[in-house]
Amino acid sequence: MFIQLADQIADDIANGAYAEGTAVPSTNELSAFHRINPATAGKALNLLVDRQLLEKHRGRGMFVVTGARAQLLAERRSHFAEQFVAPMLREAQRLGLTPDEVRSAIAQTIQTTQSVQASHIHKPDLDRRPQ
Repeated sequence: MFIQLADQIADDIANGAYAEGTAVPSTNELSAFHRINPATAGKALNLLVDRQLLEKHRGRGMFVVTGARAQLLAERRSHFAEQFVAPMLREAQRLGLTPDEVRSAIAQTIQTTQSVQASHIHKPDLDRRPQ
């Protein structure tokens, strides 16, 4: 459980929810929110300290270190090809797809994804403005 919590906090750092130099929730806040043992929350935070993403400020709490977001994004970029691209290419090879067919499938998926995302953007109804 503590690894899942550490991963969640790391995701929040990578996504900018916890900016560099800002405090993350305390052990007690995390344990109360997630209904877990404070020791489990402490292990999650200490794991992030060990990874040099957080630093302890005695009496003040845990803070996101400068460069933590860049470090996380660099780690994720370096693993991207290994975790996602390589398996996709192995499957494409098994299916007998050509490089052009793979590129076409990727382009189509990007277009579809962008269309779906655009349809979920809230657009105010200008015809219903109060007069």
